[in-house]
Amino acid sequence: MLLNISDDEFEQLVERAIDSIPDAIFAMMQNVIFFIEDDYTPLPGEPKNLEIMGLYEGTALTERDAGWSAGALPDRITIFKNPTLKACETHDEVVREVGITVMHEVAHHFGIDDEKLHALGWS
Repeated sequence: MLLNISDDEFEQLVERAIDSIPDAIFAMMQNVIFFIEDDYTPLPGEPKNLEIMGLYEGTALTERDAGWSAGALPDRITIFKNPTLKACETHDEVVREVGITVMHEVAHHFGIDDEKLHALGWS
């Protein structure tokens, strides 16, 4: 059973997690927007029951070249509410998981892969 957390409250948790990004790191983020969705829709070839808590879509800063910005859309970081709530049993766990997920996806923006994030405890 999912915890009863309203969309507004979940959005506030995501906003707090974004606000907790250190100023020096936030200042280096370029062309990124955050979204909140209820659920991830698997792409063709992915398991139909795939549930993820966050997704980074874009070109990591480490992969951008001088011509990258010409017509580039903003990178997207999406936080998925229902998988997050399914993974947590308490409100405090949701707060912690949202924070981890936001930082995990921001790290992808900086070119840090899942293996390194796992080693650092951010997976």
